[in-house]
Amino acid sequence: MARTPLSRTLLAIGSALAAVIALLVPMAATANAAPAPGPLVWSDEFNGSAGSAVDQSKWRFDIGGSGWGNNEQQYYTNSTRNAAMDGAGSLVITARRENPSNFQCHYGTCQYTSARLLTSATFTRAYGRFEARMKLPRGQGIWPAFWMLGNDIGSAGWPNSGEIDIMENIGREPSTVHGTIHGPGYSGAGGIGAPYSIGGAFADAFHTFSIDWSPNLIIWYVDGNEFQRRTPASLNGNRWVFDHPFFMIMNVAVGGYWPGYPDGTTTFPQSLAVDYVRVYAAPTGGTGGQVTGIGGKCVDVAGAATANGTAVQLWDCNGSGAQSWAWNSDGSVRALGKCMDVTAASTANGAQVQLYDCNGTGAQRWTYNSGTGQIVNPQSGRCLDAAGASSANGTRLQIWDCGSGANQRWTRS
Repeated sequence: MARTPLSRTLLAIGSALAAVIALLVPMAATANAAPAPGPLVWSDEFNGSAGSAVDQSKWRFDIGGSGWGNNEQQYYTNSTRNAAMDGAGSLVITARRENPSNFQCHYGTCQYTSARLLTSATFTRAYGRFEARMKLPRGQGIWPAFWMLGNDIGSAGWPNSGEIDIMENIGREPSTVHGTIHGPGYSGAGGIGAPYSIGGAFADAFHTFSIDWSPNLIIWYVDGNEFQRRTPASLNGNRWVFDHPFFMIMNVAVGGYWPGYPDGTTTFPQSLAVDYVRVYAAPTGGTGGQVTGIGGKCVDVAGAATANGTAVQLWDCNGSGAQSWAWNSDGSVRALGKCMDVTAASTANGAQVQLYDCNGTGAQRWTYNSGTGQIVNPQSGRCLDAAGASSANGTRLQIWDCGSGANQRWTRS
């Protein structure tokens, strides 16, 4: 969605370009079903009473009628006329042909209002499954989207921050949605993606749109069916900018370079109904196992607690879930649905290790050297270490310069 003004000037070839790219870049067959996700880490089920506003601890609003880089025609408001619960378990984002407050847009007095909700101030995350169940609007010039932007957009700018479009639909293609990535050298109309089509119209029923996102890989699904995957090899030598936290956005635009503009066939109001938005951790990668160290003691989550900041320590091995660690392809090491984490993302000697919500940062990446038995945090270059070379129950684990001591030798089961 966050395009430059030139991004959709080649409107006539926009859909054809996506189709050509889809042929040039290898994709998985649509028969591939989505695997089970990891634990749920964030959600909004939109169960408020009819007419009630969204939960502002989860969603904020973009406001205005600047055109949003695409010559869009709507003015985004935070009014419940444009975004409110329906009382039946859905959020409804509504585009209206009206201007009750004499809003001014980039082209003059605004003709339309709508809403654009985002989590930039409330929730950002790297990696996992991002999913929404939605019933789309319809009509020429109507442009609903569920998408993501890198949380460093304020400093890096777009497209260097990265953009992941989980679902976009333009009204003249009622049976087709698009999934796309944008970054430096592949932004706007040059975004890399593919369409997915069904037999009917997406406005006729609810459908589920999701991605699985892990280091160097993004996979798109509609109703659990995979329809494309992208890796750095998809970028023709351009830079991959999808290994840091992103935030989510939902909106309904009216008009723009790509979808074109409402005409005599377009009826208003048009609404995007959202049953839920959910974010899951990456799959744990199977059953975990014990990690044993000095004195034969196990790496343990203190008290089997799951609160952020819970100590990771040594304890007598007991076979509990607090001592069952799963090693994952994203470099994370997980127990009890959370990640082994270096406190405050520190790289200093003595920085303590804790349990924390998985977030894809360097503080949660670990490598195991089966030859030396060392567990290394690549961000710091330091090793997982039992403080004071102690094997007593409750000994806190930390990172420290890698050495040859038994307090840095670990065995995975």
